[in-house]
Amino acid sequence: MLRTMPTILVAEDEPAIADAVLYALRSEGMDAQHCLLGREVAPRVRAGGIDVVVLDVGLPDASGFDVCRELRGSSEAWVSGVPVIFLTARNDEVDRVLGLELGADDYIAKPFSPRELVARVRARLRRSQPAGQAGIAAHGLLQRGDFAIDREGHRIHWRGQALDLTRYEYALLEALLQRPGAILSRAQLMDRGWDSDADSADRTVDTHVKTLRAKLRAVGADPDPIRTHRGLGYSLEA
Repeated sequence: MLRTMPTILVAEDEPAIADAVLYALRSEGMDAQHCLLGREVAPRVRAGGIDVVVLDVGLPDASGFDVCRELRGSSEAWVSGVPVIFLTARNDEVDRVLGLELGADDYIAKPFSPRELVARVRARLRRSQPAGQAGIAAHGLLQRGDFAIDREGHRIHWRGQALDLTRYEYALLEALLQRPGAILSRAQLMDRGWDSDADSADRTVDTHVKTLRAKLRAVGADPDPIRTHRGLGYSLEA
């Protein structure tokens, strides 16, 4: 049967917070499901049908960071690709960076507004595509908003215009386009596109972002689709 509403899995052990989040999501027409333990998350996602995971960092049996690492390390596309939004009582920058480097898509510190959480869940749903709907357009291009990726030709188009990209610019832009809206740290971007220790400085990523932005401006991409998140990394609005 075709699902008519998105399914959100909430992993949270504090009853008051869980009840507030579940109520807010359901009030907005979402199918909100609940689990108390970290070890329950991956099997639920692996069973299929979960569109977003709202994951508490401090679960009774496991760290949310470990749960996210397990999801991102899966060889099953619908498991490794599910968007993850962290909930945490800690607002330390180190924790935020760690969560994002592990592959989280967003991070909300307690206390928070359930309405804000719903808005962030909706944002993730808009930027994600259901499993099995890869967005392949004509000529085998993978569509991401105004962008189209030609993986075989190692080219990226913006509104039909082929961008003249270097190897590293292509790798960087493709990485950002794989998870539109998600913040990717410089370390994550290095892992995706660089294979030499000599190119391991953060400044290298920043330099290529600068040249990539210039090439996007040259073809008329305005406003700049690449967002800088100070101390965290970059994201792209496709």
